Amino acid sequence: MTTRVRAVEVVMGDEEKAAVSRVLDSGRLVQGEEVAAFEHEFSALVDGRPCVAVNSGTSALHLALLALGVGAGDEVIVPSFTFAATANAVVRAGAVPRFVDILPDSFCLDPDAVERAITPRTVAMVPVHLFGQVADMAALTSLADAHGLRIIEDAAQAHAAEQAGRPAGAWGAAAAFSFYATKNMTTGEGGMVACEDETVARSVRLLRNQGMERRYHNEVAGLNNRMTDLAASIGRVQLRSLAAWNARRQAIAERYAVGLHRVVLPRTMPGNTHVFHQFTIRVDDRDHLQKELLDAGVESGVFYPVPTHRLPAYDLALDLPETDRAAREVLSLPVHPRLSDEDVDLVVTTLNDLTAGTS
Repeated sequence: MTTRVRAVEVVMGDEEKAAVSRVLDSGRLVQGEEVAAFEHEFSALVDGRPCVAVNSGTSALHLALLALGVGAGDEVIVPSFTFAATANAVVRAGAVPRFVDILPDSFCLDPDAVERAITPRTVAMVPVHLFGQVADMAALTSLADAHGLRIIEDAAQAHAAEQAGRPAGAWGAAAAFSFYATKNMTTGEGGMVACEDETVARSVRLLRNQGMERRYHNEVAGLNNRMTDLAASIGRVQLRSLAAWNARRQAIAERYAVGLHRVVLPRTMPGNTHVFHQFTIRVDDRDHLQKELLDAGVESGVFYPVPTHRLPAYDLALDLPETDRAAREVLSLPVHPRLSDEDVDLVVTTLNDLTAGTS
């Protein structure tokens, strides 16, 4: 069957091409004026916090953890229902991820599960604002304050999402954003660390650039996690379209919510502004339904079919029932801004036809 509706389409246009050409003509390709401008412009999304651009969302998480002093002997609480990069960054910082369960309605960290997982070795937590919705930061911040924990937000999928008017990336000691090609905005590949203050930001800057602010004056043993000016120039263009693209995602989500039957729809939690990086439903017999959709020309995605704690890299026997249930049931429908209303209606009609006769 010919694909009629694609799950993902990267939005790139003439402005991005012109920006890249401008950088190529300048001869300044790595961590120059474009990167500095992108950092300054992106800070408006996170209440003006200092931002540090890096080469990936995973690097953003890794450097945020290192900058906050997380290391050997420490435990960091993370959800298992997320991309493995969340836990991988903790491991590469030298710490141990403590996997906990999620809330069924938001797919985000369960504050009660977090509280039960705290031990004397716990130093931090990494709430993941999954699928474009901010985790329960009021409850998690209260827990962090009570137990002296640092919060590092994994905001890889939550560009401009909000809770109670406060944006993703403006809650914790640091936050990590991703600009991978499929995110709500992209630089092709890249990331950003939003920092609570200039002290944290300076540490991240040192770590991303071999420990240097001044050339050949290495203050710490750093890494090479720099963003290129080519990537930053794309990001600056994309940032100007982010609000419109998010609004289109929200409109598509509303069209799905009105039209779809016999599936469990995603829920936007009270006080949240959801930016729908994914529109994730729950269904029975998910794998069979996904194949039927594809046979009808509609692509979809499964994020994530295997909880992180069950991956071979971790292989832990844990009782996380909501995480396991989500991994069995979730199915993400196309929600990118290139979709037309006709595309969305086709997905609705196809899915309703395929689930007809189910309760």
